[in-house]
Amino acid sequence: MSNLAEQFHSPQMGQPQFQGGTLAQASASREMEEVKGQIFMAKQFPRNVFQAEQRVLDTCRRPALAQVAMYQYPRGGQRVTGPSIRLAEAIAQNWGNLSYGIQELEQREGESVAKAFCWDLETNVRQEKVFTVKHSMKAKGTIKKLEDPRDIYEKVANDGARRLRSCILGVIPGDIIDKAIIQCHETLAGNSQGPLKDRIANALRSYKENHRVTQEMIEAKFGYNADSFTEYDYVELINIFNSLRDGLSKVDDWFNKDDAKKQSSGLGDAFKDEQKTEVKPDAPNEIPIEQPELSLE
Repeated sequence: MSNLAEQFHSPQMGQPQFQGGTLAQASASREMEEVKGQIFMAKQFPRNVFQAEQRVLDTCRRPALAQVAMYQYPRGGQRVTGPSIRLAEAIAQNWGNLSYGIQELEQREGESVAKAFCWDLETNVRQEKVFTVKHSMKAKGTIKKLEDPRDIYEKVANDGARRLRSCILGVIPGDIIDKAIIQCHETLAGNSQGPLKDRIANALRSYKENHRVTQEMIEAKFGYNADSFTEYDYVELINIFNSLRDGLSKVDDWFNKDDAKKQSSGLGDAFKDEQKTEVKPDAPNEIPIEQPELSLE
């Protein structure tokens, strides 16, 4: 008997054990029937591994997904990267016969208990993580208590996304994840015009000319030198630039003007002696490269 079935049956009587009234019994019975239906359909229509792999790779050829396929953050002067929740969800959707999600199990005073899970209905492989989310968040050095139900929901969903990503990646075969990441890198490279080094240099120049944002300020935000920037860093630069250009945010929202001046990387120095690119009069606030606008959503 599977672990799931044991949750609904007593080891002594072999009969469903329900706590609560009629409503609780009906809810538990309905959930059990839904689970049985999912398992039945998974067995009737098993995945074709080769077709599923091809669907995953085809999805990773979409530029919009490739741009958000990896997360990254600085730690100890180094860049930490990995597949994002968006890529994990896209892989799960195309792998098929998976049940995954985030559930809030209990909401107590000042905290919520939630669960992230991913279950392969064919192989009965399951990853599950139960965690506690405090109803508070740190903003500008102070702890803010969350009272609005919507804020609490978003906090639980945000914290749960990391656990859900871990669960999905723990169920999907590792070689499929690796192939998806490689395909996303190839998609970004294939949809970019010009060497990455040149495009980043143009972006740094445009930030300085249009918004008085220096290379040192940008490097301080990312946590590493510009010569270590990747395609994903370049996409983030474009996102922030578009936001500043359209008036959706201010320079102070992204960069600290009081950051101490740091030693410029070799990438910036290599372009200091080049002639400045003339900015067209009718488009003074655009990065002088052909790149589709990206949103901050």
